[in-house]
Amino acid sequence: MSVQQLLVAAEVTAAVHVAAQEAVSSYALTSGRLWSFVAIGLGLIGVVIGGLALARPAGRLGTDSGQLGAGLALGAGLVGAGVGAVVVAASGGQLGTGGGLAGGVVGIALGLAGAVVGGLALARSRRSTT
Repeated sequence: MSVQQLLVAAEVTAAVHVAAQEAVSSYALTSGRLWSFVAIGLGLIGVVIGGLALARPAGRLGTDSGQLGAGLALGAGLVGAGVGAVVVAASGGQLGTGGGLAGGVVGIALGLAGAVVGGLALARSRRSTT
């Protein structure tokens, strides 16, 4: 096989790859978009539960000092940020191709926010018990 034939084959493969990426509808639910929704959901859960644990440390989620709610918020936030990071790493680095890049970035941000709020609530609950 000559060098020219190899170059033509590589160009055809690249063109097919670009055409496949552009063929994704803006309303189609791809696997990247689905996982980015999971990351966003976990980040939101972490922020909400962490906010509730900060507002009412001895509320419904924790019987003693609210450590359960704070731990749940911290865990959900960290998992959401991790899933978002995996989505961003696997997305291919282009917006609008269905890889979930934008949702992954939002999932990372919300996951880190949930982890911070959960960590603050955990620190407050530990401080109130001693």
